[in-house]
Amino acid sequence: MTDTTKQDRVLIFDTTLRDGEQSPGATMTHAEKIEIAGLLDEMGVDIIEAGFPIASEGDFAAVSEIARLSKNSVICGLARAQFGDIDRCWEAVKHAAHPRIHTFIGTSPLHRAIPNLTMDEMADRIHETVTHARNLCDNVQWSPMDATRTELDYLYRTVEIAIKAGATTINIPDTVGYTAPRESADLIRKLLENVPGADEIIFATHCHNDLGMATANSLAAVEAGARQIECTINGLGERAGNTALEEVVMALKVRNDIMPFQTQVDSTKLMNISRRVATVSGFAVQFNKAIVGKNAFAHESGIHQDGMLKNAETFEIMRPEDVGLTETNIVMGKHSGRAALRSKLENLGYELGDNQLKDVFVRFKELADRKKEIYDDDLIALMRTATDPESDRIKLKSMHVVCGTDGPNVAKMTLIVDGAELSTEQTGDGPVDASFKCIKVLVDHSARLQLYQVHAVTEGTDAQATVSVRLEEDGRIVTGQAANTDTVVSSAQAYIHALNRLLVRREKGGTDKREISYKDAG
Repeated sequence: MTDTTKQDRVLIFDTTLRDGEQSPGATMTHAEKIEIAGLLDEMGVDIIEAGFPIASEGDFAAVSEIARLSKNSVICGLARAQFGDIDRCWEAVKHAAHPRIHTFIGTSPLHRAIPNLTMDEMADRIHETVTHARNLCDNVQWSPMDATRTELDYLYRTVEIAIKAGATTINIPDTVGYTAPRESADLIRKLLENVPGADEIIFATHCHNDLGMATANSLAAVEAGARQIECTINGLGERAGNTALEEVVMALKVRNDIMPFQTQVDSTKLMNISRRVATVSGFAVQFNKAIVGKNAFAHESGIHQDGMLKNAETFEIMRPEDVGLTETNIVMGKHSGRAALRSKLENLGYELGDNQLKDVFVRFKELADRKKEIYDDDLIALMRTATDPESDRIKLKSMHVVCGTDGPNVAKMTLIVDGAELSTEQTGDGPVDASFKCIKVLVDHSARLQLYQVHAVTEGTDAQATVSVRLEEDGRIVTGQAANTDTVVSSAQAYIHALNRLLVRREKGGTDKREISYKDAG
């Protein structure tokens, strides 16, 4: 057995709430950010990058509350290389037990051209802003954005300046996912060998997945001397996403024989937080996603199944329970009671108060009347909107659709909008189109439909359909989700869920809107 007592620690820096949330359509509500931060803190993530406080009042409020509520993790905010950004960041994180300021500037030729700074002018700004951050906070991280496309001599120079100015962590971002594992490792080694003071600080790696190498690049950087990995749950992030937290954590755990490093993340909580992030972001996890995908521990090939029956290790390099996956059992049905439902939901990672359980139980019974066998995935889908506080301004009372190959597709719908009962009948290219037109007529809005996506929760013709709807209006992006055994009903409910969220954003006057334009630090 590998002796892990003397192994180096690798810090896990989660940026799901900052870099991950920048994915178009992945915007989370204030309550959702607080919830995800709590789960990250509980599972042992070392640093949580809670947001970009200068971006909006909503971001500032979320980072501030996360800082106050955090118990174990370092709480970090992002700031551009500007005094105003850094001051705002400090105001947001200063109440954390362990605060950090993360400031950045783009150092590659392409990024230097944006503020139109010479190399010397940028070097001066790095010195001034990192010094300013360090005067406010003892824990300062600095990032040369697009580091992997920055001239090596200039990268040495800027990293040295940041270290001398007081940075305690230097993050090396592969902002556009351009590098390869060998290059990632070489860059960290060269920085450690050639920059004065490099051995006194922590180097971090922040990789994007544009070429599908983010996890490999991060692990290569660690082998070369980096001791912090920046990552997101489910690999969420702009374009092709970021390094996936669950992948690096499990890679270091499973292959500890060749990568002798330790993290403090409780891997048994990975599946639960993956599901929660997928739900609140509206970004479903692909079935064949490593570690947390639905098929990650599924075996269909006859040879694989035979081997699994004889010895699970023949085709599984880790156990499902290592990532918090319990075996799916068909044990719930219309005769199951509240206690059984509560126990099952707790096993799936949901802890409900009595009032919440009462509401979910009613929905569970309604589902059980339509669907004989209730799987774990059915319950997870049920929970997606059952506890959403933003889902009751508009309610679907009834709907009826007529569809087929002959004649028009017609939807008749009655909604309750702020207590008033409204009805209409519309035709469309199909039942979903007709239903959406009904909603559009009854609830006036100018939102544009960005995404309509349907997933079958389980197998069989009585499977629930989980529908995701993403709407955009005046820069505000919201996602609604719903699950129902009737795909058309689920579609209408998801659209209504999104509209409810949009109404909340309108009332907040843009609180959850990004109010400035910026480039990220990764």
